[in-house]
Amino acid sequence: MTKKPSPGLVPSYVASLKSYVPGKPIEEVERELGLTAIKLASNENALGPSPKAIEALQRFLSRSHRYPDAAGTYLREKLSARHELGLEHIVLGNGSTELIQLLCHIYLEPGKTGLTSQGTFVMFPLGVRSAGGDVVQVPLKDLAYDLEALAARIDDSVRILYLANPNNPTGTLFTASEMDRFLGNVPENVLVVLDEAYCDYVQRPDYSRSLDYVRQGRYLIVLRTFSKVHGLAGLRIGYGLGHPEVVDALNKIRSPFNVSNLALVAAEAALDDAEHIRRSVESNRRGLQFLSRELPRLGLRCVPSFANFMYCESGRDAKEDFRALLKMGVIVRPMGFMGLPRGLRVTVGTEEENRKVVEALARLQESSSAAAVSRQRAGD
Repeated sequence: MTKKPSPGLVPSYVASLKSYVPGKPIEEVERELGLTAIKLASNENALGPSPKAIEALQRFLSRSHRYPDAAGTYLREKLSARHELGLEHIVLGNGSTELIQLLCHIYLEPGKTGLTSQGTFVMFPLGVRSAGGDVVQVPLKDLAYDLEALAARIDDSVRILYLANPNNPTGTLFTASEMDRFLGNVPENVLVVLDEAYCDYVQRPDYSRSLDYVRQGRYLIVLRTFSKVHGLAGLRIGYGLGHPEVVDALNKIRSPFNVSNLALVAAEAALDDAEHIRRSVESNRRGLQFLSRELPRLGLRCVPSFANFMYCESGRDAKEDFRALLKMGVIVRPMGFMGLPRGLRVTVGTEEENRKVVEALARLQESSSAAAVSRQRAGD
C-alpha cells in the first residue's frame, strides 16, 4: 500500500520538537537485564508516599466514578491557609510541568522569547518551542544560575523568564537577597516563573522570599509540587501561587478536570502529614551528607546540593557511565539532554541504595582507570 504524503498541517516548530524521554523505569531494566535494580534517576522520594495520603486514597477509591471538583476548592483552601494567600492567587496543575507548558502557550508566540539558563529543567525550553517562541539560554556560572547575565540578556522580545531554585539538575540555589536584586532589573512586562519544586528540602534561612513577592503584587508565579517531599509523583499534582491575572489566565485554558479526585484527596492529606515531611527531609539530609562525602573520594566533581539529588561529573561521556551502571542494576540520569553531557544526576535514596550507587560508581572508576592504564601501556 502506497503511503499518502502528509498534508503538513503540524506547525514546523512542533514537528521539529524532540519528545521528552523520562528516566528509565525500574521494571523495564529488571526485565531486560534479569536482575534486581535500584532507581535513583527521577528525584522521587526514597521513603515513598505520605502514609496519610495512602489512607485517604483507600477511603476515596469507591468514589472514583465521580468527576473531580474542577476548582479543587478544598485543596486550594488548605493551601490558602498554609501560605496566607487568597484563593485568587492559587491554581492547581497536573504536576507543575503542566503549568509550565500552559504559561508558555499563554505568554509566547512566534517572535517572542522565553529566557532561562542552560543546564536547567528541560520542560521550560520544550514548552517555549511548542508555543512557537524562541528559547534563549544563558550559560551557567559554576553550575549555578548567573542572575546578572540573565538580567543583562532581557530585551523587548522576552515575555517569560524561568528560574528553578534549587536548580534541576545541579541542585544549586540563589539566595533571597540575590533574587531581590535580580527582580529590580526585570521589567514589569516580563512574567517571572519561579520553580521551587525542591523548596521543602532547603534548610537555609536566606533561601527565599517568593511568597512575599506574590503578596506584594509582583507579576510572577511560584510553582510548587507534591511529587517530591510528599511522595506523590505518580498522581501528578502541583500548584502555582501567583498574580491573580496569571492565575486567571491559567484557569481559562487548563482542562476543567486537570487534577483527578485521587490526586486532590491525597494532596490534602499529605499537607497535614508533618511527620512524613520531617522524616523525608531528615533522610534526605543524611543521604546528601553521605553522597557529598563519598562521591568526591572517587574523583568525581560534585557541587553542593540543596535538593534531593546530587550532580556529579567524571570527565567522561555520561551516557557511557549510565550504560555501565545500568548493567550493575543502578539507574541514574545522564544529563546530556539538559546540556550537560558529562553530568550524572543521582537521586538521594535509602541508606542501602546510597551505598549501592557509591559502590557501583567506585567499580566504574576502577574499571575506567584500569582501561586508561592499558591504553597508555599500549601506546608506549
